[in-house]
Amino acid sequence: MYDIAIIGLGPAGATLARLLDSNFSIAVIDKKRSDGTGFHKPCGGLLALDAQKSISQFDLALPKDVLVDPQIFAVRTLDIKTGIIRHYQRFYINLDRYKFDLWLKSLIPEHVDIFEDSICTSIEHHNDSYHLQYISGGKTKNITAKYIIGADGANSIIRKFLYPHKKIRSYVSIQQWFLEKHLNPFYSCIFDPENTDCYSWAISKDGYFIFGGAYPKKNCRTRFENQKKQLKELGFCLEEVQKTECCLVLRPSKFNDFCTGKNNAFLIGEAAGFISASSLEGISSAINTAYYLSEVLNAKKPNPCLAYHKKTLKLRLKLYLKVLKCPFMYSPPLRKLVMSTGINSIKVIKNTNK
Repeated sequence: MYDIAIIGLGPAGATLARLLDSNFSIAVIDKKRSDGTGFHKPCGGLLALDAQKSISQFDLALPKDVLVDPQIFAVRTLDIKTGIIRHYQRFYINLDRYKFDLWLKSLIPEHVDIFEDSICTSIEHHNDSYHLQYISGGKTKNITAKYIIGADGANSIIRKFLYPHKKIRSYVSIQQWFLEKHLNPFYSCIFDPENTDCYSWAISKDGYFIFGGAYPKKNCRTRFENQKKQLKELGFCLEEVQKTECCLVLRPSKFNDFCTGKNNAFLIGEAAGFISASSLEGISSAINTAYYLSEVLNAKKPNPCLAYHKKTLKLRLKLYLKVLKCPFMYSPPLRKLVMSTGINSIKVIKNTNK
């Protein structure tokens, strides 16, 4: 019997487990393994400014082994339909996403019980407590908790349990790793309305080159391959696939897509729909919602679900503004107009010296 059970140890779950009061008995069920094997979250691994700000509030410093080469300060934005290319200054941190998750996990206090390489398979609610069944090492096990927290991402089992009829717009994120063969490493943001109404990315990373994107579920792999073919014709080096990764990603489209929980069950991070509809950035919201919930639970509020819902109002409004921004950002005519003017772009100076 635990006070709190957390499902998932991404940035949201790991931050919450670290911040909760030591008086709580806490269990965490997570798919990853500390030895580097097992589940890896498919992710381009760029830490945006909002996420950097979220980490900085805890006075934490990223360890050196989480960072990867190169660190680049401009994003090459490509609109395939119009052929327009612009460079925009951005301050992302290029990192190894798996090592980043393990670093956050390493900060969790020892009193927290972590069941790794485990998958939660069922949830039942009886007599003011939750009974969780999970599989670990091929064996079925059970725990009971007063509070449960879904930090298990886009395909959250806890969100499905709490809101069985809620459908949030989702995409399939597919990315492949290649050996880096470009003369100059780069980041690229790709718009291609023929294959997706979202966006794609290309990132140089520690001797590898990642190409990926978020695609509508129907014919997602065909869309990915079509786009890859177009990029190869434009000079992208996308030969000899080293590995292919995919996962579900949420993309909220209305205000009530953000669901925080009920009946002593809570959702944080992407499990709650807290992800930017315009950029798909979710690490900052994962960390912030974990912090908000830790404040509520540590204060032992009489109605913690309502208190947490209120605390997230500002974030929900902020993310809803991202939803409203999407038609302007992803409308081909508007994007063509903005990119044609070159507003806010930077001029890249080529070194012609031999």
